[in-house]
Amino acid sequence: MQRLVVGRPGQLGTGSIPLKCIVETKTAPGVADALDHVKVKHVTGGVSLLYFKTYEQGREKWQGETLDVVWFDEEPPQDIYMEGLTRTNATGGIAFMTFTPLLGMSNVVRRFLMEKPANTAVITMTIDDVTHFSEDQKASIIASYPEHEREARLRGIPTLGSGKIFPVLESSIKCDAFDIPRHFVQLGGIDFGWDHPTAAVCMAWDRDADVVYVTKTHRMKETTPVMHAAALRPWGEWLPWAWPHDGLQHDKGSGNTLMEIYRAQGLKMMDEMATFEDGGNGVEAGLMMMLDMMHTGRFKVFSHLEDWFEEFRLYHRKEGKIVKEYDDLICATRYAYMMRRYGTTVGGVKNVPLQYKLRRVA
Repeated sequence: MQRLVVGRPGQLGTGSIPLKCIVETKTAPGVADALDHVKVKHVTGGVSLLYFKTYEQGREKWQGETLDVVWFDEEPPQDIYMEGLTRTNATGGIAFMTFTPLLGMSNVVRRFLMEKPANTAVITMTIDDVTHFSEDQKASIIASYPEHEREARLRGIPTLGSGKIFPVLESSIKCDAFDIPRHFVQLGGIDFGWDHPTAAVCMAWDRDADVVYVTKTHRMKETTPVMHAAALRPWGEWLPWAWPHDGLQHDKGSGNTLMEIYRAQGLKMMDEMATFEDGGNGVEAGLMMMLDMMHTGRFKVFSHLEDWFEEFRLYHRKEGKIVKEYDDLICATRYAYMMRRYGTTVGGVKNVPLQYKLRRVA
C-alpha cells in the first residue's frame, strides 16, 4: 500500500500522491523503510493525515482515531475489520477492502457475499476483465495455479475447503430465459426456513430431451408462510410443490403441519414429502444426480437468477462433509428434481407420457 500511495523507498512521490502534495513523512519505529504516517495537502487548503498500520499490531492499535476512509489491503481478521469500520462511524466515512479470497468462506467474506448488509457492495474483477493479456497468456496463467486456488485467483470465488460440490463451469449450465413450451412439465420446490431463508424454485422439465431448467427463484428469511405463499402463487396456482421432511413439523399454535399451512394459503403442495422413485431421499444421491445432469448438458439455470448462482459458487465440502450453510435454493432445487415425475404442464395437466398423448390424438 505504501508503494502504491507514496512510492518505493527513496522514490517519494511516484505513487498515486504526487510529490508536490506530500508535506511531511514520518517513519515507523523498528521497520526499515516503513512509514508511520504522511501529511498530504488537501484540495480545501488543509492537510490530511494518512496512517499505515499492520494487522499484526492487533485491534488495539486501530482504536481511538476518527477516520474518513479505511483501506484494507489483503483480507483483515474480523475484529480488525470491525474496528476499522467503527472508526468511520462519526464521519459517515467508507471502508473498503481489496483482496483475493484465499482464506475461503471467512466471516468477513460471508458478510459481503451472503449476508449483504445495507450500504455494502462487492466488485469482482476476473481474468476476463484483464484486457492486456492475450488468450494464450490467460490460458498459461490459469494452468500455472493449482486447481483448488484457480476460482479464487481468477474469478474472486472464495477457496472452498476440500472442493466445490458442483465442479463445473458456471457458463456450462447458464442459459438465456425463454418462454416455457406448454408441453414441458413444471413444478416448484420449497425449502422451509426462518432464521435461514425459506427458498423456492420453479423447475421445467423437457421430457423428450431429458433436460431440466431452473426458471424462477424466491428466497427470504424471517417471513411467514402467508408472505411466502403470496409471492409464489403468481407462479401458477396449478403448479405442484415438492417439499422436504420438515414440512411434517407441526405448528405449535394451530397444530397444523407446515405443508398444510402452505396448502391453506393456496399452494398446491404434494401429498408426500420429496423422495426418489424408490422411496429414498439421500442428499448425496440427489446432488450426484444433479451433477451428472450438469456434466452431460442436461441441467440449465436461467442466467439472470443471480441468487441461485451465488449459492452454486459457494456450495462446498469441508473435510469431505457438505457444509450445510447458504444452500437454501440448492435444496429447493434438489426437492423439485427428485419429484419431477409428479410435475404438470401449464394449467395442471398431469405428467402422462408424451407418446400416450400422441396415440390418443391419432
